[in-house]
Amino acid sequence: MKPGLTIAKETVQGRVPVMVFHLEGEIDSESYEQLQAQASEAFESGTRTLLLDMTKVPYISSAGIRSLHYIFNLLRQDIDSESDEAIRKGLRDGTFKSPHLKLLNPQPKVHQVLKSTGYDMFLEIYPDLRSAVNSF
Repeated sequence: MKPGLTIAKETVQGRVPVMVFHLEGEIDSESYEQLQAQASEAFESGTRTLLLDMTKVPYISSAGIRSLHYIFNLLRQDIDSESDEAIRKGLRDGTFKSPHLKLLNPQPKVHQVLKSTGYDMFLEIYPDLRSAVNSF
């Protein structure tokens, strides 16, 4: 039996408070709901900026990609500048990057999945915690 996903949370102060989820383990069909639930809980508690530390995530499945999409949509609720139309236009123009959800240091295999699915087009990826937090 493989170990599950663990999520250690911390708030780091930048220009705004940033909730960091330090993830460890695979994000797949057995763990994606846990990630979504933790993100929903953080959102309900007032979190509006979330950084997913993927340093210790060796694998992400299609279910994991769906969980990133879920979190992306969760964090953009009720924001006019992030309407579906505005995002589509920004993606076509190559100008849209999520101001609310960013990723930290994904492993090469995970980074390749993000690239092949196009998620790197709208989710910024940072190599270190400080630059990621300062980007919000």
